[in-house]
Amino acid sequence: MSDKGVVFGKRNKTLFFDALLVLVILAVALSVFLVFRLTRKGGAYARVTVGGEVVAEYSLSENGEYPLNGGTNVLVIKDGAAYMKEASCPDKTCITRHRTGISYDGETITCLPNRVRVEIFGGGER
Repeated sequence: MSDKGVVFGKRNKTLFFDALLVLVILAVALSVFLVFRLTRKGGAYARVTVGGEVVAEYSLSENGEYPLNGGTNVLVIKDGAAYMKEASCPDKTCITRHRTGISYDGETITCLPNRVRVEIFGGGER
């Protein structure tokens, strides 16, 4: 009878430490998530890359027009959304596909002939 009590005690102890380990892992994951969430830039912003190199970042909370890539493209930020106003490329897909602008996290405008890419970071989710 004493053997069963010892086994039962060890089992409870193991379950306790398993539960404690799960709680510690969850607490670490939550704290890492909060650190990344709180230390990122305030508000949403558009990151502009030309030829794969980051050349500018613009806040979506500030309206403005920005010439890109030596003037081959013109990016407009208005009312929390970004869109391409002008482009020197022949097909103008970067203009026609995003007439209303982009504002959600991960959305992009790409102008392949001019190698310009605009991506939204920190915006709302769809």
